[in-house]
Amino acid sequence: MSTLRQRFSRWVQSRTLSGLVPGPYDVRIRKNLRVPMDDGVELLADLILPIGSEENLPVVLIRGPYGRSGPVAGQARALAREGFPVLFQSCRGTWGSGGTFTPQIDEQRDGIATHRWVRAQPWCAGPVVTFGASYMGFTQWAVAGRLQREEPGTAPDALCLITTMPDFGAITWDNGAFALRNALGWSQMMSRMINRELLAMILGQIRPDPRLRKAFGVLPLTGGDVAAAGREIPWYRDWVRHEHLTDGYWTRQSHTASVPDVTAPVYMITGWYDIFLPWQVRDYSALAAAGRPPRLTIGPWGHLSRGMGAPAVSETTAFLKGHFAGTPDARPAPVRAFRTGAGIWHDLPSWPPPGATTETWHLHASGRLHPAPPDDGGVTAYVYDPDDPTPALGGPSLLPDSGPVDNAAHEARPDVAVFRGDPLPEAVTIAGTPVARILFRSSQPSADVFVRVCDVHPDGRSMTVCDAIRRIGPTGDDFQEAEVELWPAFHTFAAGHRISVQVSSGAHPRYARNPGSGEPAATAAAVFPATQEISHDPVRPSHLDLPVWRA
Repeated sequence: MSTLRQRFSRWVQSRTLSGLVPGPYDVRIRKNLRVPMDDGVELLADLILPIGSEENLPVVLIRGPYGRSGPVAGQARALAREGFPVLFQSCRGTWGSGGTFTPQIDEQRDGIATHRWVRAQPWCAGPVVTFGASYMGFTQWAVAGRLQREEPGTAPDALCLITTMPDFGAITWDNGAFALRNALGWSQMMSRMINRELLAMILGQIRPDPRLRKAFGVLPLTGGDVAAAGREIPWYRDWVRHEHLTDGYWTRQSHTASVPDVTAPVYMITGWYDIFLPWQVRDYSALAAAGRPPRLTIGPWGHLSRGMGAPAVSETTAFLKGHFAGTPDARPAPVRAFRTGAGIWHDLPSWPPPGATTETWHLHASGRLHPAPPDDGGVTAYVYDPDDPTPALGGPSLLPDSGPVDNAAHEARPDVAVFRGDPLPEAVTIAGTPVARILFRSSQPSADVFVRVCDVHPDGRSMTVCDAIRRIGPTGDDFQEAEVELWPAFHTFAAGHRISVQVSSGAHPRYARNPGSGEPAATAAAVFPATQEISHDPVRPSHLDLPVWRA
């Protein structure tokens, strides 16, 4: 690069990775290297090399489907400026790479072939580590455990996992509910990207897309792709047709079982409002249970929060240089977590932090939320109408802003049941995963139970803390306990605030509306209103278990 281009590149980095000071090295880029796969297909990659570095740092391998230029390449170049050689490869069927893009399916075989190729290159003199967010994290999980078991000399020497998980089926069918907004929105974006409809793709990311909004209302769900993108999207239709995570379609692309096999050092960064948070925390726990707890950072971020970009690079740099260059590590504890409601960062020995205990808060027919169980029983009832589905209000998504929102107006809807605690005499902090156990009955064969915990301020704002959904089958005349494990949280309800729980049967279009019939999602076109009931039986009360931390 010329001096002028180097300066411009550094300026771009300062704009896209706000707060990150560029590293000391300029970079040079070898574009469009051809990496052969086992079936003869060639994938394109860019090699980004630091100029003048003698630090002998590991090669960083990044594999993803979103291109190798623009903002997505900012972190790759930032790592190269810190002295790391970086190979940034486009997945099969994307951005000049050969073959057909089929999400998740080919990443293990292509990733293994790429790791073997990298280690045979003259610019690779030692360890190889992996890095990347979201899909680029999935590509890391796809190879790490299997290579460690079968070919340890080729396995990555460290993993840097940002807002990701090893099993995209689990988020697509989240506890039985189809994650419509993420699945269809992402599929539309990728279809446009592959078909080079780049202007439509960019506009769809920066403003509401009327075609996508209309597509969210299409039934059966298999027709949403044509409405959103103007064409059939094969993988989207496969997702809709395979509702059960036990199907071979999903199990062959899940790498959850191999997580404990990973013996390399792992760094993770995520946010309280990220779409993958629960699963990434479970991956942390699986590695910790295997005796290899990762380094973990959880901040006040969503999936696309700009504020996460700089710490992802700076903490990755410190993590890798500490392991491979012996650089002293200033981080005082393996877990760093931001406590919402208080606005404080904590350095912790583990997640959840030691000392958290479960406290149970009960839902009363009066609409009260209280530690004492109900003594008078009763039922709370509401009607869920799929023709006027309970709307999604905020929550984790692929939208730029997934932070807390005010639920006050939403909670006035007749299809949202609300249970509020008394004003707190002193602050209460939760640290861990809240679990709701709702004794539930529906007049239709299938129903969704959506639970959200809110922090009610003295001025009446009811701000999101965490939520989750679960789909249940026929309840008949009996009440069925719906166990809903909410998003993990680290939050302080201040003195004078109130803890609130809302129960509803949808969050559209975040999740596809439940037609009520129990028919397969691929064919269900008719919708049926449902009378939903929550039991307050004193013997089996509906309740919320909160992980209260009193450190």
